[in-house]
Amino acid sequence: MKKLIITFLLLIPFLASAQPDSLSAEAKISVLTFGPYQGELYSAFGHSAIRVYDPVLGIDDAYNWGVFDFDQPNFYLNFAKGFLYYKLGVFSYERMRDYYVYFNRYVHEQVLNLSEEEKQKLYQYLLWNAKPENQNYRYDYFYNNCATKVRDVLITVFDKQVNFDGSYINTDYTIRQLTDLYLQQQPWGDVGIDICLGLPMDKQATPFEYMFLPDYIESGFNHASLNGKALVAETKLVYESVAEVEERSWFTPTWLFSALAAFVFVISWVDYKRRKTNKLVDFTLFFVLGIIGCLLFFLWFFTDHKAAAVNFNLLWAFPLHLLFAFSQFGKNSLSKMYTTFALILTTVTLVGWSFWPQQLNTMLIPLVILIWIRLAVNYKVRNQTV
Repeated sequence: MKKLIITFLLLIPFLASAQPDSLSAEAKISVLTFGPYQGELYSAFGHSAIRVYDPVLGIDDAYNWGVFDFDQPNFYLNFAKGFLYYKLGVFSYERMRDYYVYFNRYVHEQVLNLSEEEKQKLYQYLLWNAKPENQNYRYDYFYNNCATKVRDVLITVFDKQVNFDGSYINTDYTIRQLTDLYLQQQPWGDVGIDICLGLPMDKQATPFEYMFLPDYIESGFNHASLNGKALVAETKLVYESVAEVEERSWFTPTWLFSALAAFVFVISWVDYKRRKTNKLVDFTLFFVLGIIGCLLFFLWFFTDHKAAAVNFNLLWAFPLHLLFAFSQFGKNSLSKMYTTFALILTTVTLVGWSFWPQQLNTMLIPLVILIWIRLAVNYKVRNQTV
């Protein structure tokens, strides 16, 4: 609650007043990079913004493309459907800086190496972008977010005069692997993202695409040039995070799924011996799996969440598990046929775990083994000769 109150108090007064149309010769424009914060999933990747500082005119603003527009019609419905709209907000740099320092998130500032004409051109674009009719944009997790907007603003303003040299990148991470780097302290967020987002996340990222992450915006600008000159004139370490003791919870997906698998194994052994399935266990398990499968199917086919397409997690979270859950209380041949089909599908899923084109989260393996166990017991009981 304290964090929420602090966030509310610091964010509300950020909005800056109308600004002059021109900058003085003393003005500086910088790229700001804010470090990750593991207290919330959305803040685990860090943040980027642009600072405009003019001591002569008294301007010190931060241009931030990470603002939710809750006032838009049908905001939550559009969010669910994948029509994510963010907007540019102009905030007091001092308050924004202090907000990130309060949460022990590093603040780095890269002063751009711009002529007076270039600064003026960039500033005019920022003023235009901040107008109510221009500030909204269609958000994409990996290709059009609050970090990439900082890069794309420079490209929009200076076109081919600006060059981002990605030759310094010596890794071949996929987008999913890049995301995983920032979620090592958030296993639940990691497994949730890996369940909901499909094959598009397993595309090998180009150096340009690495810059969906603020850290790579910072390094990308360090390796960029404008009209042949280095784009960054100076880097200021405004605040460096203080090392903190990591508070890792024992309650992780691996622990939970492993405990459930052990529990279900005991129940399944008893069911095998008495040649009768525990209908409540199977109904609960396959009902939940079916609901998850329906959600993944919906995200793939009925929303604009492009990263949720072609999701191989549907191999184990199969939507028809929902019907199988309700069939537990009948004895029809369809249930027998489905048990056989689902057991084969789950077996193939486990055997091919490391070979699927989509990287499936290893924390899910105990859960899929649990599914296999219940299907194997159902197959044995439903196909036995009485």
